[in-house]
Amino acid sequence: MLAQIRRVGPLFTFCLLLFPLLTGCLHHGTKIFDPRQVAFQAEYNPLFDGQLYPSLILGTNNNTFNFQLPSFNIELTSPADNAVLRVVIDSSALNYVTIIQEILPRRGEVYRFQPSVKWKYDVLRALRQPGNVDFTFTCYINDEEVDIKNLHLSYRTVNECPLSLVYNGQTSDFRWLFAAYVNEDHPQIEQILTDIVEQGTVRRLTGYQSGGTQAVRDQVFAVWYYALDRGITYSSITCTSNPSPRANVQHIRFFDEVLATRQANCVDACVFFASILRKIGLKPVIFVEPCHAYLGYYTDRNRKQIALLETTITSWVNFPDLERSLDQDGRLPDAQWQKVKKYLSDKEVEEYEGGRMTFPQLKLAVARSLFDKAAEYDRDTYTANREHFADTASITYQQLDIELLRKQVQPIN
Repeated sequence: MLAQIRRVGPLFTFCLLLFPLLTGCLHHGTKIFDPRQVAFQAEYNPLFDGQLYPSLILGTNNNTFNFQLPSFNIELTSPADNAVLRVVIDSSALNYVTIIQEILPRRGEVYRFQPSVKWKYDVLRALRQPGNVDFTFTCYINDEEVDIKNLHLSYRTVNECPLSLVYNGQTSDFRWLFAAYVNEDHPQIEQILTDIVEQGTVRRLTGYQSGGTQAVRDQVFAVWYYALDRGITYSSITCTSNPSPRANVQHIRFFDEVLATRQANCVDACVFFASILRKIGLKPVIFVEPCHAYLGYYTDRNRKQIALLETTITSWVNFPDLERSLDQDGRLPDAQWQKVKKYLSDKEVEEYEGGRMTFPQLKLAVARSLFDKAAEYDRDTYTANREHFADTASITYQQLDIELLRKQVQPIN
């Protein structure tokens, strides 16, 4: 019997040695931190009602201002002193893997973070259809996985610009984002400036360097004539499929879309003109009223005098259509002539009907007449609402100075 005990002795000793290792492995596999104690939460900013706006992300990507931006909010309770928090946001169609790491100094204290997501900016710029996206947040404490949260959002097209959003009875204004659609860096503008000079309405485009109000107006007229000569006309496509009842949004065409389609609503045309004016060194302003927007520009570099321009008037006459209707002698048919003669002075009508005015001269005369009308079209409403424009708390009346907003809002390009 003693011999049998001695024979099993080494095996018994081995088991005694193995047991602490096994129990240690089992203990290592259990969670140290209770997810209920950590109470990890991840949510999308509730102001945006589950809608992700690429225009807002792209337009405010390089800013330091304090507008409420689309962001994720993270909240949790630290389960230990000096706990190391790591939150991993998985990659999706719109973002790369993003890792946030922080030290949580005090046990039992609630901590909140707004992570900066690593967006796929090229993808955001290319979004022309709305869709859905899922974001997964994984919370680690001291390298231990504690909890996972999933968020399902709808993303909008890059053309969709939020105007105002309502949350908890408070309205947040976002019309300043119009400045993101003004793109003075667009590569097509260089060729446009060449075309403008070649059309002969001005000798050069130098902003305020040429001096004097008239020199500035002449340059703006040259841009105006270019738009008329390209046949840019009014076309409203403001509506979107945004399902949020708390969002007031608008579809805005980009610079190259206006150029390609030759169509623009009031906001589209304002950002189109403002893009070119910014490029040549002028200071454009977009005036926003209920259901309308029109352009302004300072006639001096010190911002003492401002001129107005109703950009939708470019649609009153379509120069390409007129040119296509010319007869073999280069004259307008009577029906087309009747459409444009009302914009001419009696002397100009007499000159054209007497054969002393060519079609290019006719276009120039009509363009100048329309330019003068566009300069006065909004004068009364601007004067009546000037105090509202000066009120920075006003939402319905906005004076968007593109140069000043550039410190906060970048072009979507």
